[in-house]
Order: sequence, then C-alpha cells, then structure tokens
Amino acid sequence: MQFIYEENPQNSMIITGDNYKYLFKVRRVKVGDAVNITNFNGIIYKYKITNISKKDANLLKIDEFKIEQELKPFHLGWCKIDTKNIEKVLPTLNEIGVTKITFIECDRSQRNFKLKLDRITKILINSNQQCGRVEIMKIDFCESLDEFLEANPDAKVLDFGGEKINEYFETAVVGCEGGFSERERTLFKNRYSFDTDLILRSESATVAVASKVLL
Repeated sequence: MQFIYEENPQNSMIITGDNYKYLFKVRRVKVGDAVNITNFNGIIYKYKITNISKKDANLLKIDEFKIEQELKPFHLGWCKIDTKNIEKVLPTLNEIGVTKITFIECDRSQRNFKLKLDRITKILINSNQQCGRVEIMKIDFCESLDEFLEANPDAKVLDFGGEKINEYFETAVVGCEGGFSERERTLFKNRYSFDTDLILRSESATVAVASKVLL
C-alpha cells in the first residue's frame, strides 16, 4: 500500500484495528519506521512509529506534503447490475481513473439488488491505499436513464451498432445485462460501440470504455 487511511489525522495518533494489523502483521514495520497516512484531502501525512504494543501503536507526525494528481474527468453512468459484480470491478475502474460513477435504475435493471454506499466507500478506500489515488471517486444514484440523460445531455451511450470510439469524452453510459429497452433507445442522441463483434458483459464494457478513453 502507498499509504493508509485515517479519517482525522492528528499530530500524535494511536493506530488500532485493520490498519494496525496491516502495518505490523503484514508489512511488519518497526519502531522508528515512517508511515504515510491520508484522509483523501490531497495531503499525505508522514508519521514516525514511536511505540508498538500487542493491540495498538503510537505514531508522531513528522512531515506533511500535498500531492497533485491530474485525473481526466470521466463520469460513468452505469445501469445497475448484480451488486457482487459491481463490487468486483470497482477497484479496477478506480485504478484506471474514473472520477465519478452514477448508478442508474434503467428499465431492465434488477431492482432486488441494493447498493450500499458505505460498502462502496470502503472498497474505494482500500483501492486508493493500494494504487495511490489521493481523492475518493464520487458516487451518485439516479432513478432512471431519462433523468440521467436529461442531466447529462452530452453523454455517449454504449450500444450495439454505434459509432466506434476514437476520441476522449467526459461522460459515458453502459447498460445492464439485458441491454437497453426500445423505449430507452428513443432517448439516445448518439450511440457508440467497440471495434469488435464480441458481446461484452456490462462490467467488462465499463472497464473497456474507461480504458479506451483514459489510458
């Protein structure tokens, strides 16, 4: 990990719980070693380990510095699918640099799946600690594709038979497993697709479009 997350870094701190286990049972850091901590405000706080006990450790802040990360704005409108599949691919989208995801209740979304913001946030925090991203991805929810497209009229919709993706754009929409309904297709101002005859799963399409646009 590049750093660990603490909600409210202080000049002196006591580390417990998961962060303690990671630092002292996985990384096996010692007294006198330095540890980087952030609360995802763009600042890294450097601490020196001053004492280690069986359940916690004492840290003293010795420095802090601001990190500038220039991420291209990329907003993904993702029609909701199985929560487990969303959670599996979230870290990858986070590492690629997606800046915001809005989960959309489209006509063919499976309504019985409930996304929990606190769980999503925890996944993103763990991903940030691993990849070094210093700001949390923004997460939003939308009740319908109609509502999302009204708020984001320039969004590029990923659908079969559309224009091939060959340039950067800021907002994309990916459908759910059943695809878009015929009613929803009447809402599209444009359609984009990949240069392949293969059918991508919803989660594969999100990674593909983010990679195509951002990397």
